[in-house]
Amino acid sequence: MRRGLVHVLAWSLATGAAVTLSWWGVHTVMAGTAYDPPRALPITAADATTQDARPQVSSTSRPAPSKSARQPSPKAGSGKPSTTPSSSSPSPSRSAGSGSSASGEVKSYDTEGGRAVFDLGKASATLVSATPASGWSMQVWKTETWIRIEFASGADRVSVFCTWHDSAPKVDVGTY
Repeated sequence: MRRGLVHVLAWSLATGAAVTLSWWGVHTVMAGTAYDPPRALPITAADATTQDARPQVSSTSRPAPSKSARQPSPKAGSGKPSTTPSSSSPSPSRSAGSGSSASGEVKSYDTEGGRAVFDLGKASATLVSATPASGWSMQVWKTETWIRIEFASGADRVSVFCTWHDSAPKVDVGTY
């Protein structure tokens, strides 16, 4: 009986140590990620009164594809993203409340690799959300004067780049 108790105690200690080590490893890796969870924008009284007057946009539906011809993407070695949105088209936007740091014009950019939504102001911009398409991954970089989102799938890359250094925010979508 005593021998069985020693085995149960040893098994419990080894299992507890393994669980603790696994938790610590996952926690360490997840703490180093650069992804900021999306935040909701405030709804103002002006939005609430005009909200019924325009159609609602569902987050599960995609806007109709653009009727313009698809632009050819630059060569892989050029290092410069295209300044013409290839497969993106801004979806309907709405004004956000005065509580945000930008003016509140929210624009969505749909690409082959995913969707990026920015709150574009007069002198700055903030990232509202970035969602990769199925089978794609993404990375987000932020500084005081630009935000870059890169969607990746194998060798394919789609970059959404929002800059506002000396002008109003400008969004470029490039495929390479």
